Amino acid sequence: MEYDLLQIIGNEAVLHSYMDNSSIWMLLAVVLVSIAVLAKGADWLVEGAVDLATRTGMSKIVIGATIISLGTTLPEAFVSVMAAFMGNPGLALGNGVGSIIADTGLIFGLSCLLAPMPVNRYILNRTGWVQIGAAMLLVLLSVVALATRPPGSLPVLERWVGFFFLVLLVGYLYLAYHWSTKQRDGTDQAENSGEAIVRGLGLSWIMLIGGLVLVIVGARLLVPGASEVAERIGVPDDVIAASMVAFGTSLPELITAITAIRKGHPEITVGNIVGADVLNCLFVIGAAAAAVPLEIPMNFYFLHYPAMLLILLSFRTFISTNKTGYFSKGQGLWLLGIYVAYLVAQYAK
Repeated sequence: MEYDLLQIIGNEAVLHSYMDNSSIWMLLAVVLVSIAVLAKGADWLVEGAVDLATRTGMSKIVIGATIISLGTTLPEAFVSVMAAFMGNPGLALGNGVGSIIADTGLIFGLSCLLAPMPVNRYILNRTGWVQIGAAMLLVLLSVVALATRPPGSLPVLERWVGFFFLVLLVGYLYLAYHWSTKQRDGTDQAENSGEAIVRGLGLSWIMLIGGLVLVIVGARLLVPGASEVAERIGVPDDVIAASMVAFGTSLPELITAITAIRKGHPEITVGNIVGADVLNCLFVIGAAAAAVPLEIPMNFYFLHYPAMLLILLSFRTFISTNKTGYFSKGQGLWLLGIYVAYLVAQYAK
């Protein structure tokens, strides 16, 4: 049976059917090609973002927190909305909350160990508060839903909550742009000075958007392909779930973070993580709830929400108390430790 590439990428059933019917050698080829596509896409993405920052005078951390994070959260939004429509609200809500935990705990924690992560006080003292504020609003509305639910039923995030989050998303994107225009001072000029402008503005946008597409497509094919290979060689299902599938939709952020660090632009990583957290809450969960009211499984109240708030409050504390201008390796270890403890609590059943 022949499969159209867009169907394979966009339709979950077609994607898994393709993987199930492929030989082990075809699956290995898919994995290798996906890794190559991810790497090249991340290269283009970071280079396009740096050129765009140089051309427009916008801070790299702002571009990371808006344009790049909006692109890298599209997989979570797609998966969550489809899960909600298919009657799996736990997956829709868990995808957004789990991605916040993975982005800040796993990806940013690892990034702090790989290179010094800069603390841009002007941006982080603004977007950072939006980051923790959006998460606390989600938890508050969930607690209200728990307190007002009919007896014997699960609490529900109604559709108005989803639309409210999407309105807040528009406000956040406007504020992020406004903050970026206010920070075009000596700090940004120093940040961008010495970087030769070798591409036009149009080509910078093409590289950035093309890189995002390659990263999303590569991640979309890599995780199910690698999972199918692992299953065929005898790796237990729970191990596959805990390792590959658990952070599968956060793979674009991970690859982008590593590439930005390798190319010497850690500001993009910081902005992408903070922006992705905001968008996972307002965009991913908001879009899913706007599509279909989301029931909240009870384990969110004693596992997922506490882990999310602990990681984000720790991140906020690190920003507020920072005196060196960089996140430390110890802080990265702390965030990574919370993520590991969360995984153990989630899968040690």
